[in-house]
Parts: sequence; C-alpha cells; structure tokens
Amino acid sequence: MQRRTSNNKSPYLAAIDIGTNSFHLVVVEILDGEKFRIIDRAKENVRLGSGAKDMKYIAADAIDRGITTLRRFGEIARTYRAPVHAVATSAVREALNQQEFVRKARESSGIRIDVVSGFEEARLIYLGVLQALPVYHHPILLMDIGGGSVEYLIGKKGDVQYANSLKLGCIRLTQRFFGNGRLQDSEIRACRDHVEGFLAPVARDTDGFPYDFAIGSSGTIQNIAYMIRAIRGEIMSPQVNNFSFSREELKQVVKAIIKARTAKQRLRIEGLDPKRVDIIVAGAIVLEESFKALGIKRMTVSEFALREGVIYDYLQKRVFQSGRKHHLANIRYRSVLKLAETFHYDERHSRQTARLALKIFDESKELHGLDDTEREFLEYASLLHEIGFFVSHAQHHRHSYYLIRNAELLGFTDNEIEIIANVARYHRKSHPKSKHEGFSKLGPADQGIVRKLAGILRLADGLDRSHEGHVRDLTCKIQNRRVVLKLKTKNKVELERWALNMKKALFEEVFRRKVEVKS
Repeated sequence: MQRRTSNNKSPYLAAIDIGTNSFHLVVVEILDGEKFRIIDRAKENVRLGSGAKDMKYIAADAIDRGITTLRRFGEIARTYRAPVHAVATSAVREALNQQEFVRKARESSGIRIDVVSGFEEARLIYLGVLQALPVYHHPILLMDIGGGSVEYLIGKKGDVQYANSLKLGCIRLTQRFFGNGRLQDSEIRACRDHVEGFLAPVARDTDGFPYDFAIGSSGTIQNIAYMIRAIRGEIMSPQVNNFSFSREELKQVVKAIIKARTAKQRLRIEGLDPKRVDIIVAGAIVLEESFKALGIKRMTVSEFALREGVIYDYLQKRVFQSGRKHHLANIRYRSVLKLAETFHYDERHSRQTARLALKIFDESKELHGLDDTEREFLEYASLLHEIGFFVSHAQHHRHSYYLIRNAELLGFTDNEIEIIANVARYHRKSHPKSKHEGFSKLGPADQGIVRKLAGILRLADGLDRSHEGHVRDLTCKIQNRRVVLKLKTKNKVELERWALNMKKALFEEVFRRKVEVKS
C-alpha cells in the first residue's frame, strides 16, 4: 500500500501484516492481472501491543522486537526482489508513539509502514477472504479476531455493506480480565458481560443484512478450528481453509478451554497452539459471544486475511491505474463520492474544480514532478474541499479537514487521508505552516505534496468562483519565470480572474513562478 508503486515491473510482491500479537509476511508471484501465487510465508509472535483499555504506547522492547522482525522479513523479500507493502493495525493505530515506531522501522529496515483504520482493515481482510473461498457472489458475514481489535463486515461481490472494528482483541481482553494466571468465574463473567455490551450495537446494525455464510479469519479462529478437528478425531492437517464448524462444536471447545483454569492445564488440550495458551480464553469468549449476538449457526474458516487482502488491493489499483477498469470500479473514488454526498456537496462546482485542477496538474508535470497517486489525491481533495459548509460557512475549510480526516474512507491509509484532508483544508485562507496541527503530522515529503496540490487546487477553485462553470477548458504553459493559463470561456470571467489573482500566491510561492491568465 505504499505510494509510487504503480510502475513496479517486478513479478513478485510482498505484504506484511503488523498485528498486535504477531507479524505475518507473504510473498507472491504475480501471474496475470489480479491473480497471484504464494511462494513464501513467515510469521513471528512479536506481542507489539499492550494495554487493557487503550494501547497508548508501544513499549521500547516491543519496538525492538518489531524492528528486528521487520528487518528479517525485509531480507526475505529482498531475496525475491519483491517490493514490500506493510500495513499496521490496532497496536500501532492507537499508539501515541506511532510515528516513533514507523520512523525507526523505516530507518532500520527500509520498510515503509502504512497505518490503516479499523474499517479499512476489515475491507482488506474481506479482499483476502475472497481469494481463499468461493463466496464472491454471496453475501457474507466476516469476523476477524486480532490481538487488539475484532473486525466485523458484511459484504457481497467485493462491496462493503457494513463494517465495524471493536476494541475486543484477545491480548487487550486478556490483560484486562485474565492477568492473574488462574481463571476465576468472576473474571469470565465480567469478560462476557463486557463483550456482550460491545456487541449489542453490531447486532442491531447488522440485523437488516441477511448473509449466506459466516466466515472467520485470524489465528484465534484457526486455532479453535484445530481443536474442533481434534475433538472430531480427524487427521490433524495444518490446513483449515474452508473448514466449517457449528455453534455446538464451538461451545464444546470453549467449555474445555474455560475448564482448564491454568495455562499448564490448557496446554493439555489437543490442538491448542502453545503460543496462544495465555490469550485463547479471551479469544474463545469473543467468538462464542459473537455467535450468540449475531445469530451465527455455523462458521467457515479462511486462511487468507489482511496480508493477502493487501496484495489483492494493490493489484486491483494497478489494474485501475492502467485504465482497464471504469472509474466507478475504484473503491476509493466511490468512498469519496459517498462522503461528499453525505454532506450535500455542491456537485457542479466540485466537479468543475476537480476537472480544472486535474487539467493544470496534467499540463504542469515538469513543474511538480508528481505521479498518478498524487493526481488521485488532488481529485479527491477537489471533490471534498467544500464539504465543511455542512457544518458552517465560517472556517469551512477547517471543517472540511475535520470531516475528511475523521471519515471512514475505504481504500486509504491514515497517511493518505491526512494528505487529502490537508489539501482540502488549504484551498483557502492561510498557507500550510508547520505549526498547524494537521499539517505537522505529515513528514517533510508529504508536506511538500500538500503544498503543491493545494497550490493547484486554489487556482482551480478560483477559476470557478461563480460556481457557474464559465471556464470550459484551459491550457497551462510552463515558461522560465511564469505559468500562463489560457482560458476557453463561454461567458465573461472577470469574477474568476479576480478570484484567481487572490488565490494564486501559494502556487507562486511553491513553484517560484508568476501565474498569468489569458483568454
């Protein structure tokens, strides 16, 4: 999910899932279009996250373990000359020292980490599941139990109809309820009550979405499948993909887990992974309570999850950028439009602004040196730049930033959303400054991208000051000391000329050229 990978010609690709409990690496060979073949895997139990409520900090020793693992995974990927796409979830997402970990990881391993929201995590897991099970044409309920969070999703044909992420991960619940070594009935009841309370809104929200299959992914669910297989007396194959179990079978396993009051006793349960002996109680309770709350009668296991979803998402984007798919097939574009429509954007003005901004972008590539990914950011920021009017006219640019930044935009990393929100925020008023909170969250390279894109957006926004679409087309000529915009108009554009002159300063400051208008 790194940017600037669309031109990669390598036949291999690697994805890393940086989870709260463990890190996973998958290396694939790209076959054709959106198809791939897994050629290597690796897993390390890192235990990156800790915290009974919010995982506010990644401990220094956990950072060291994480970086050591990333270096090792990076070496594996390099043996295949495979570009690495690393995605971090709950533990990094919540950590106040997130940037410290991301920075140290980049400096030490050369791997860039993209942090994703819980909703985006659920979508990527769904994409992974679609590669493992023949359920594309069916509505499914998906559940994934991680160390820090649990994702729930209802989807059909690749479209997300519902998604949610709850702080019910097995490490989080273990540290909150089961930290004394020996299980107590009071702890089990308290944990069940806690999970039941969190699940009530999910049960209400998903009640109107019928589904054909309930799918479970993650180490916890796979390990419970192993234990159920042992109870059945089946051959203990390490593969559990497409393995199904019933509510009654789950109940039997959970009963056995809870009956074993100590870790030593639980180790005697056939099929239990010794590395999960301390966290399996919490994970089993979450799964059983989810079955109850959501009315699940039977669950099918997917061995593919987030990391495979990252691979497929990258391949989808590559196909889209090649022009082989219609714009509306792009999940990111549809997610942006949904947000714009939610806040009743001025569609005519926003689309005109986007059209003009992209024309300036395309004809000034020698000036800005940006690529298709940044072009996409500019388009989305243009479509969303005035949604802040939904809150208030005054300071609407800041409201636009807030609404974009806090929206659950699908298909984006947190950093990408931050860039888009900042570009929209700077379509008017003050220029980007390091003291501004949102802008300061970005690294120097991304701050430079924001400044360039915001400068272009201001020109385009000024050229539709009347909101009447008077500028039919334009050409952008780059000269030594100036940029000349030649306009094709259908009416007088004195208002647009005035507005452009008022808004061109950021562009001139960033690119060190004067902007002139001709028509």
